Amino acid sequence: MHILILGAAGMVGRKLVERLAADGHLGGRTITELTLFDVVEAPPVEGVKSRSLAGDISGPGQVERLVAARPDVIFHLAAVVSGEAEADFEKGYRINLDGTRSLFEAVRRSGDGYHPRVVFTSSVAVFGAPFPEPGIHDEYLCAPLTSYGTQKAIGELLLGDYSRRGVFDGVGIRLPTICVRPGRPNKAASGFFSNIIREPLNGLEAVLPVGEDVRHWHASPRSAVEFLLHAATLDTSLLGPRRSLTMPGISVTVGEQIEALRRVAGADAIRLIRREPDPAIIRMVSSWPERFVADRAESLGFTSERSFEDIIRVYIEDELGGRLGA
Repeated sequence: MHILILGAAGMVGRKLVERLAADGHLGGRTITELTLFDVVEAPPVEGVKSRSLAGDISGPGQVERLVAARPDVIFHLAAVVSGEAEADFEKGYRINLDGTRSLFEAVRRSGDGYHPRVVFTSSVAVFGAPFPEPGIHDEYLCAPLTSYGTQKAIGELLLGDYSRRGVFDGVGIRLPTICVRPGRPNKAASGFFSNIIREPLNGLEAVLPVGEDVRHWHASPRSAVEFLLHAATLDTSLLGPRRSLTMPGISVTVGEQIEALRRVAGADAIRLIRREPDPAIIRMVSSWPERFVADRAESLGFTSERSFEDIIRVYIEDELGGRLGA
């Protein structure tokens, strides 16, 4: 089995690559090759044949060259993140929309007999206010209020149509905000959700740009990888024409995040959080959905953590060697 991963150098992409290389198989089939693509070369991986390539997904002929090898599974994780897509309108549409359409077209033009599984990472940002109670279900109207959410919503529609036409076998997964992200902050407007946990756990100060009453939907990086693997092996006859699913997660306020941090790491950790309101981030976050009803995804076998403390402990186990102060 040949697997192509677009966005392989990103945080979730790297973790997916590591997991695939460690497992050596997917859906009962041996992985013979991984092709890793991003704007920078992804780190080398051991345990399976792989090649790392760098380029622009929207560049002329780029995805055509990648698809020419006819990979069996394509994980499409490549994207300009929310804050950057809002700040750079042209770049967001060029990468998130034009790049996605180019990929789908490259598969379509590859000829008869080629029918890969395509896993597309969408986002809960495809939904916009006003939000229903007790939460957003899969049939709720996609009416995004950001450019990033709009680009992802269009990608979902394209995924469904190309799947309907038999071009490929697509599954779209609407990821919650992935928390706690390891490493350095990126340009995602949602980055503070991770920062206020990660930095204090590492003895560093964190800036909180919004109020503690802000509520959001979260899952861990470990869950994100499990979502991707399950989507790649899912029996898509169970999906019908609606190819995109909202992934399970946990709805918590920022205040509840901080309280979970206190329970796990103590009062000294939360003293490292400094309040510094940012009107631009406050305005953007106010348009984001807060709660979801992920019954459809859960009925199909997708699972996530059950508490925010569990999410914090995943970070400690996976990034800090299982202990604080590591």
